[in-house]
Amino acid sequence: MDADYGIARELSDLQKLRSQYQPELPPCLQGTTVRVELGDATTAADPSGEHVISRSFPHTYGQPLAHFLRATAKVSDAQIITEHPAKRVGIVFCGRQSPGGHNVIWGIHDALKIHNPNSTLLGFLGGSEGLFAQKTLEITNDILATYKNQGGYDMLGRTKDQIRTTEQVNAAMAACKALKLDALIIIGGVTSNTDAAQLAETFAEAKCQTKVVGVPVTLNGDLKNQFVETNVGFDTICKVNSQLISNMCTDALSAEKYYYFIRLMGRKASHVALECTLQSHPNMVILGEEVSASKLTLFDITNKICDTVQARAEQDKNHGVILLPEGLIESIPEVYALLQEIHGLLKQGVSADKISSQLSPWASALFEFLPPFIKKQLLLHPESDDSAQLSQIETEKLLAHLVETEMNKRLKEGTYKGKKFNAICHFFGYQARGSLPSKFDCDYAYVLGHVCYHILAAGLNGYMATLTNLKNPVNKWRCGAAPITAMMSVKRYGRGPGKASLGKPAVHPATVDLKGKSYELLSQNATKFLLDDVYRNPGPLQFDGPGADAKAITLCVEDQDYMGRIKKLQEYLDKVRTIVKPGCSQDVLKAALSAMSSVTEILSVMASPSSNANTPF
Repeated sequence: MDADYGIARELSDLQKLRSQYQPELPPCLQGTTVRVELGDATTAADPSGEHVISRSFPHTYGQPLAHFLRATAKVSDAQIITEHPAKRVGIVFCGRQSPGGHNVIWGIHDALKIHNPNSTLLGFLGGSEGLFAQKTLEITNDILATYKNQGGYDMLGRTKDQIRTTEQVNAAMAACKALKLDALIIIGGVTSNTDAAQLAETFAEAKCQTKVVGVPVTLNGDLKNQFVETNVGFDTICKVNSQLISNMCTDALSAEKYYYFIRLMGRKASHVALECTLQSHPNMVILGEEVSASKLTLFDITNKICDTVQARAEQDKNHGVILLPEGLIESIPEVYALLQEIHGLLKQGVSADKISSQLSPWASALFEFLPPFIKKQLLLHPESDDSAQLSQIETEKLLAHLVETEMNKRLKEGTYKGKKFNAICHFFGYQARGSLPSKFDCDYAYVLGHVCYHILAAGLNGYMATLTNLKNPVNKWRCGAAPITAMMSVKRYGRGPGKASLGKPAVHPATVDLKGKSYELLSQNATKFLLDDVYRNPGPLQFDGPGADAKAITLCVEDQDYMGRIKKLQEYLDKVRTIVKPGCSQDVLKAALSAMSSVTEILSVMASPSSNANTPF
């Protein structure tokens, strides 16, 4: 099977055309000189977890931000790196395949060869399992030829998405030492980058020469924080799914007799569902974050949908499209509690056919209320992160079943006078994962690959490649790197009244911000979407012409560019130092002290753990 990796693909005419597309590089990555400015030491976004993170990562916590500069930048303390010895770099796919992953490899390959043609890039075959077994493929231009700007992870493949246990970490270190790697690049999402941070710390402690770098690649779009605006693959996934959803909207409007319940990817967060809603304008979306925040029960959600069906029927509309994230089922309080009981019994070795008899009375009552197909799915063994097998739980069918039952009841009672409710269910879980990547994802992934080289040239370990200001053209993107530990937080888990358990530091999935501009945009249009059928079809993925340069709506409406603001703040502080120094006038000094006193007082309050909005409980 290993012989299948890296073989030349047979490409269609469109694929051939795409393979010839050359992504653009921002000015700071052009040429063979690396210019890096190291900023101030970083800290955790949640101050309450800072001591736990710093204690767990003594070698890699508190490292500075890195900004990569263009040749014209005037920064006095920037490092100018002109010598580039040959490097041996390993790269591994971790986590689920996401469109654009191959371009990260292409980007790092090109950067290595531009700076020193004698450098070597080794791809690990079969994901982390290939890393442990030291199975490699040397990446060359010939191998890359039919994978440039193409979807999937099939050039190298992937298996398990974790490098976590002591045995796995030791195997990874042994591989890096045996292969004399200067760096290991891990392509993946929140779990994989948490593992990358732990590897970097372990390697530093063991004085292993291999530097570890993470790349934010995940179709769920949940690796978001102040340093990471979006993830490779998210743009493509949403565009492909939005077209499919729009097709369903057009079909619903044509037949005028079906409600389509569509479940989308999105485990802990509903970013895909939110973006697809803003792109295609279905009648309704139920976000897991809304359900959690409002503590909506299964009964509440069912009634909410039924009330929508009834309101539309009063306008003689007996059709509609409803989107659901796959993680919705775990956001429903009573279902989540039921899953926790089931998973606890499964861990104790209780067989699936005996679980129902050992549930608590309330859990047993809920379990028996559910239709047989859902019962069977809830009894599946949990994933490695203890979450349910969400892709296998047909939430859309469960809700369609409950809504149909309630609408029939209302019809019989005479409170609903519309036509008989008919539902058609879909799960768009795998249809977009292997898609040709969008132009944005091609560019984003390729540039991130080049940033990885700059991180290595600067000798940094435990960093993630970052790009900000992404809603603007490529030549205005800001290239940098942030320590993965600065993206970590520590969750607290309730264990009964007055009890709490402290989790391990990790990069946690970012959920949809219900106070953010993207959600505000959805809220402003929710009633119109619900009743007016303002369906929008963005059409198939475009590589040229209208739509080719379109970016995710949720990326464009948010006010981000954190790295740019950090730089701007530094410029202001430098100006203050220039103006306020020994010899300045009393008035200047008094004004500076007054302003600084006010600013520090406000910032101290905002940064305190009690007022920090990002505290994860």
